[in-house]
Amino acid sequence: MRRLRTGFTAVVAAMGLALPLAACGSAGSTTADAPAASATTGAAGGEVKQVTEKDYDRGNFSRSTSIDNQWMPLRAGMQFRYEGAATVDGERIRRRVVFTVTDLTKVIDGVRTVVLWDRDYNNDELVEAELAFFAQDDDGNVWHLGQYPEEYEAGKLAGAPAWIHGLAGARAGVIMRAEPRPQTSDYSQGWGPAVEYADRGKVLKTGQKTCVTTGCYDDVLVVDEWDEADPAALQRKYYVRGVGNVRIGWAGEDDEKETMVLTRLGHLDAGALAQARDEARKLDQSAFRVLAGTYGKTEPVEHTP
Repeated sequence: MRRLRTGFTAVVAAMGLALPLAACGSAGSTTADAPAASATTGAAGGEVKQVTEKDYDRGNFSRSTSIDNQWMPLRAGMQFRYEGAATVDGERIRRRVVFTVTDLTKVIDGVRTVVLWDRDYNNDELVEAELAFFAQDDDGNVWHLGQYPEEYEAGKLAGAPAWIHGLAGARAGVIMRAEPRPQTSDYSQGWGPAVEYADRGKVLKTGQKTCVTTGCYDDVLVVDEWDEADPAALQRKYYVRGVGNVRIGWAGEDDEKETMVLTRLGHLDAGALAQARDEARKLDQSAFRVLAGTYGKTEPVEHTP
């Protein structure tokens, strides 16, 4: 997993999101972090624990579907649209991603997760549809407990490299810390050895500025992500308090050089949310057929309004 404009300011205010600045500069170049640490000092001088995958505790998710992390709020009906470009087979192509927070949940390892529905398009052709499963622990950290992607070629299913925590050696990872700080340790964003999924993240900077289609923002959090098997290729993500991910860039030796920005952010009405729910449920049902031996061991998604 990577990864409405009309009346945007009104929509953002109604959703309780951060308003963009009137103007600001684009995010500049970044520098390497200092040596990693497991914790950092808070404003009051106390130590702030920086969670890693080793801290996963299924007993620490008493309100797991209330994802109100300041950097990654995920409320049912929120829909993000990203547009940009990437290099595929030596050709620069248009890329679009539509990311929807459904009102479905799925229980994984006893933890009730929020079901996210993601659609990826290359040159307007659907190349991947995915369900991802996120949950927030009682300390405010957002966890990634698995995903089911379907990859398409010429409209036909070409692969489904899914991983689910607790199955085939897969383990949950951290997708966003409660209080992300620079100069702290990197962390697993999920581990699915059967499908070679081994993404990691590390906070690079805070207090940055960036401008995208939806506005200009300051106090931006920048996180680097990479595949453990290819640590030199970095995907760089920019997050805004109360909004979430607004920009995707790259650094290092990344052949794809994907660049995307948030172009639309809105909240689905009841009818559109019901349609998204139905499409996500169909993808869940497909997963039970395609991966009966693994995904088939999970519980079906549930509508939890």
